[in-house]
Amino acid sequence: MNGEQEARARAIALAVFISAAFFVLASQLFFLQVIRGWEYKRQARAVTRRELPIPAQRGEIFDRRNDFPLVVNQDSFAVDLMPAEVPAASRTQVLERLAQVLGLPTEEVHKRVPEKYYHLYQPIEIKGGVAFETIAYLAEHLSDFPGVTWHNKPIRNYLVPGSLAHLLGYVGDITREEIQILYNQGYAFGSVLGKSGVEKQYDRLLRGKDGKRFQMVDVTEKYLAKRPDEDIPPEPGNNLVLTIDRRIQLLCEKALGPRIGSVVVLKPSSGEVLALVSYPYFDPNLFFTPAATEEFNRLSLDPSFPFLNRAIQSVYPPASAFKMVVSTALVEEEAFPLTRKVLCTGQIQYGDRVFRCWRKTGHGPLDFFGGLAQSCDVYFYTVGDLLGVERLSYYARDFGLGQPTGIDLPGEVGGFVPTPEWKEKVHHMKWLGGDTLNMSIGQGYMAVSPLQMANVVALIANEGRVYRPNVLLQVRDAASGAVLQRASPELLHVSAVRRETFQTVQQAMRQVITEGTANVVITTKAVEVAGKTGTGEAGFEEQWHSWFAAYAPYQTERPEERVVVVVMVEAVNTWEWWAPKAADVIFQGIFAKQTFEEAVETLRPWWYLEERRKEAARVSTDEEIR
Repeated sequence: MNGEQEARARAIALAVFISAAFFVLASQLFFLQVIRGWEYKRQARAVTRRELPIPAQRGEIFDRRNDFPLVVNQDSFAVDLMPAEVPAASRTQVLERLAQVLGLPTEEVHKRVPEKYYHLYQPIEIKGGVAFETIAYLAEHLSDFPGVTWHNKPIRNYLVPGSLAHLLGYVGDITREEIQILYNQGYAFGSVLGKSGVEKQYDRLLRGKDGKRFQMVDVTEKYLAKRPDEDIPPEPGNNLVLTIDRRIQLLCEKALGPRIGSVVVLKPSSGEVLALVSYPYFDPNLFFTPAATEEFNRLSLDPSFPFLNRAIQSVYPPASAFKMVVSTALVEEEAFPLTRKVLCTGQIQYGDRVFRCWRKTGHGPLDFFGGLAQSCDVYFYTVGDLLGVERLSYYARDFGLGQPTGIDLPGEVGGFVPTPEWKEKVHHMKWLGGDTLNMSIGQGYMAVSPLQMANVVALIANEGRVYRPNVLLQVRDAASGAVLQRASPELLHVSAVRRETFQTVQQAMRQVITEGTANVVITTKAVEVAGKTGTGEAGFEEQWHSWFAAYAPYQTERPEERVVVVVMVEAVNTWEWWAPKAADVIFQGIFAKQTFEEAVETLRPWWYLEERRKEAARVSTDEEIR
């Protein structure tokens, strides 16, 4: 009996032990599979799942009419290589064949796929911007190209290159240096981003949001299966509508012609930039061709600097165009009566130096209006000496010189307004009276950009108010076309100068056109123009910078109709006083709503007809030589 009880007790104990063990194991299994199952599942998916980006369509760019795109996306492909799927025995042959098909040097392909990558089951982009015909060839001969794949990668197509190149900019693959800065902003290796111009300034608006494609991999990183149910579709970028008027842009481009320089056209009532031309320019479409690297290097080494946007990234002595600022200072400070006449004999003695007027024979006696109309240096030497460098510097800065305008384009420079303190600190020399005289006619150390000069004219035209120049008008949804954001005028500065002062300067600027230095070249009857010529010394014999800064209409009850035009032609060109000549055609074209050819035909200016005669003579001579 005792033996049976003992056996039963042992059986019960064993059953309890087995049940307890089973319960513990079942509990642990429940804990691992149910309680912690989601965590282990997540970890397993993280180990075996890979994310591949789906590039988003970049937004298109339009001019202010929003009826014709300046920049669109063009279907294109990028070719990838999965190094570990290329048999080791035929790797060299495969890479050579791929290089030949893609039109790349074999060394370039080997550089993109170094030996340390041979074990990877991850795609490496070999070349972008590949045509469909090339992809079709690879697909037809896929057995000859193990490990080769491709994906859709649209490229930018700039439909109206020419002078819009600097404004629009261009895009390119992100560099290692850029990824270090932009990684936390959603950029990654393989991202395409703007490199200059609007493409760079508004890259985040244009680029959209890349989607994601998920695939499963094994322990060797080999792709096993796609997970299309988990894919995240890309969000296209926004479309941009610019303030630029492509008709005016083309008009300015042709008016400037093949001369190194720039043209700025803006609306002073809002700061909207209607045209921004810089010559020489480049064709950004070349950067998506097989010869992209060679073209980029050629342009980078070009001594005429075609990548430079001269309207905002170059500065020059303002020359006589600065006399608008000096005139404002004279009237506002009431330094002496405007009717007081200064005798110009062609030169003025100052200390032990002689400062000469641009007209060697002199202008005779001139009052304020005659002094500005004839751009008499002796008159402004006298005014500058009376005002002094401190007041000249103050008014220059009040007009916005010496600092960037804040236009929504990258790379703008601020120019320079000199002071006696600066000269002592940098040159270890005292400021002399001769420096003040040079400054009073826009020479010496002062430097301004064409866009800054446009703001100088805008401040006068607006009688003391100036708006920040801008090129973005609207941001629109790419799918619906709905306006998501609309730019509004941003007041940049309100001058303390009296409105009456600006009105007096306006009258003087009008006399520059009707009776002064610009009388023979500003011949348009389409609108009344007020402005100022400028001829700047640049160290070249018989060559000078040519400025013309003006606005029109001179008088109007609708300020929103006014436009400011600034033309700057560098001294490296053959001297032909081209700035006011080009401006004449531009004003005619804008206000008569004419093309360049129509404006020239209407004006029939003597200088243009002479150019055509010379060109015809050159063509005739070339034909005789041939």
